[in-house]
Amino acid sequence: MEKEEKKEKEVQDIENKEKNEKADEIIELKKQIEAQKVQIDETEDRLKRVAAEFDNYKKRNAKERDGMYNSLVADIVSNFLPILDNLEKAVASETKDEEYKKGIELVLKQFKDVLAARGVVEIETIGKTFDPELHEAVSSVQDDTKGEKEIVQEYRKGYMIGNKVIRHSMVIVAN
Repeated sequence: MEKEEKKEKEVQDIENKEKNEKADEIIELKKQIEAQKVQIDETEDRLKRVAAEFDNYKKRNAKERDGMYNSLVADIVSNFLPILDNLEKAVASETKDEEYKKGIELVLKQFKDVLAARGVVEIETIGKTFDPELHEAVSSVQDDTKGEKEIVQEYRKGYMIGNKVIRHSMVIVAN
């Protein structure tokens, strides 16, 4: 019987040893899983940060590109504004040749359409409040019927593209 008890004890010892080894192996695998979860979380966090940085870079780059475009268009358009002024004066002047006047009006309209297609707009003046960012005051008048800093006359039209002023409007301001 002692032999049988010894064998049973040996079998139990072997089973216990195997159980302990499996338990140790399970514990080790759980540790590895936890370490990999931490590593995955860190990698996901880095990925999110890089994606956010890239998105910010794209937005910043697009904004800079738009700013450069507006600057380039503004520089080019500023050279053509005296021609536009002369076309407007030609339309306003008296002439006996109506066909000639019609031709000038068509050229002026085409010129303004091209500018509008590029985002160039006239700065509004008459009846608006004077804004030194948009307007250049060349004179002022006292008029009780007008509001304070109200623009009453325009000497020269101003233009802008986006938020960039190409040329300030020259105006007369009341009060």
